[in-house]
Amino acid sequence: MNFQLAKYSLLKKFSENIGFTTPEECGTIFKYLIENVKTDRQIIYSPHCHDDLGMAVANSLAAVKNGAGRVEGTINGIRERAENAALEEIAVALNIRQDYYQVETSIVLNETINTSEMVSRFSGIPVPKNKAVVGGNTFSHESGIHQDGVLKNPLTYEIITPELVGVKIPLGKLSGRHAFVEKLRELALDFTEEDIKPLFAKFKALADKK
Repeated sequence: MNFQLAKYSLLKKFSENIGFTTPEECGTIFKYLIENVKTDRQIIYSPHCHDDLGMAVANSLAAVKNGAGRVEGTINGIRERAENAALEEIAVALNIRQDYYQVETSIVLNETINTSEMVSRFSGIPVPKNKAVVGGNTFSHESGIHQDGVLKNPLTYEIITPELVGVKIPLGKLSGRHAFVEKLRELALDFTEEDIKPLFAKFKALADKK
């Protein structure tokens, strides 16, 4: 069956307001619409997904994979009921897996954390520490071994680099010497090897008290 739209008609949004649809179903719906709706006007298809079953982001990405040209959602996924699709997760997924989705955006990803924190501050809704992309634990590698591995090769423990979304790796009581020296360089502080040893010892002593 082919749908015929008049010249004045424009179909663009598919609202999935109860979060029931699976990614496979959502992708199939968009594929069917794009292949069967006929009109002489350009149509930009857009999913509007809710997260009742935790699939809003996956459904939105499935729609993009099957031809959607726009995605509706909110920063941090905030909404009065179950979450909407978290736009920051979708944006980063499209960037990291561009090989799969084959789309580009003009989103400035290194403002992701700043934007998330601003929305959280004004809305009064805190961001869970374990939330994907913007949660406080996302890049929290306090273990010296982990930090050293990330500094040598970020892909050791991360597929998203902190720089991509505007995050710096925090130092903590488990941080190793490598991470400490890297932070000094980042702050443009030039110390000799002889100076670094007592400084690192003082840092560890202070971190143990926090």
